[in-house]
Amino acid sequence: MRLDETHDPALRSWVDGANDESNDFPVQNLPFGRFRRDAAEPWRLGVAIGDRVLDLAAAGLVDHADMNRLMAEGPAYRRALRSALSLGLRHGSHERARFAEALVAADQVELGVPCTIGDYTDFYTGIHHATTVGSLFRPDNPLLPNYKWVPIGYHGRGSSIVASGTPFRRPLGQLKAADAEAPVLAPSARLDYELELGVWVGGGNALGEPVDITGAEDQVFGLGLLNDWSSRDVQAWEYQPLGPFLSKSFATTVSPWIVTLEALAPFRAPFVRPAGDPQPLPYLDAPAVREAGMFDIQLEVWLQTAAMREAGRAPERLSVSNFRDAYWAVAQLVAHHTVNGCNLAAGDLLGSGTISGPAPEQGGSLLELTKGGKQPITLASGDQRSFLEDGDTVFLKAFCERPGACRIGFGECRGTVLPTRA
Repeated sequence: MRLDETHDPALRSWVDGANDESNDFPVQNLPFGRFRRDAAEPWRLGVAIGDRVLDLAAAGLVDHADMNRLMAEGPAYRRALRSALSLGLRHGSHERARFAEALVAADQVELGVPCTIGDYTDFYTGIHHATTVGSLFRPDNPLLPNYKWVPIGYHGRGSSIVASGTPFRRPLGQLKAADAEAPVLAPSARLDYELELGVWVGGGNALGEPVDITGAEDQVFGLGLLNDWSSRDVQAWEYQPLGPFLSKSFATTVSPWIVTLEALAPFRAPFVRPAGDPQPLPYLDAPAVREAGMFDIQLEVWLQTAAMREAGRAPERLSVSNFRDAYWAVAQLVAHHTVNGCNLAAGDLLGSGTISGPAPEQGGSLLELTKGGKQPITLASGDQRSFLEDGDTVFLKAFCERPGACRIGFGECRGTVLPTRA
């Protein structure tokens, strides 16, 4: 994907907040989402710029409020819309007056799930996560033999995906202690987060028509943050032989903004397999993927306990990792998902799986950071955590930065654990 004038790091916006180097949404970013001023109003299409949201319809850039329709228009339409947005929001724009009337303060609106989600598939691309978790349960065989050949995934539940900021209740489920004769129904005691990226499908394919690896990214609108909340004790009892079910379906949180592939163009990285690892099968391989199929995205997890919040203490960072460490590229996920003829549609969501780094402190879940709950972490506040407790708020954050490019971010993916309903 080529760079153009919209990526120029020297560009500045007449929206002052967009020029703050700590802001996730400079004029080089321009992510898409949905917003409304109150619950009585229908969702509207917006683009984040600094601390504001540009109403696309009010700015005369679209004549509808259907994000799935916009996503389905394809990359050429998206690039043209990005160019119009960049021209209208940069310093010296002739469209300033018209665009200014279409701006609303981001803290005065509700941000929702970016689009209507048709289907949700969660992959398992984080090899460091897979190896660490596998070693907890299968010390002699932590990584199953198919992992390095096939992008592993399972079909999740789209109906329980919620927008950032939406609290959720601790789930009930069947739990079975190792020394118990029978399971019991009880609140999960080993509730966890999972640091992931979400891949938002923007095109789609007809049933029975696989997407070739060379055109796979044309079917992707962009990326966002995703927290795949997980009940580890329910998961341990239920996951064999068919994989996760109730341990994952109670809630999944996504960030409200989709950062387009165009915005991510300056932060591409090569797809490289470690020496000695098998190379992908031909349907998962292409020169463009090898040259620039990955993305250099720094990912972070932050935690604020209820006690920290009451004391006015800021959230504490638990871990840092990078999407470069994923074992499979975005294009490979799309190509594999459709190779059997499975049809994707605009608004479908693919989870990356937990993205952890190679170092122990880079785990993308508490399961990894606490060695299965055996080594609790101690926060600066004095709180200890093996797994999440009621009142805990988890924040996922992500950003891209590189010399010669403007830093861009993904916004926030936030969720708070509520007690199980009595």
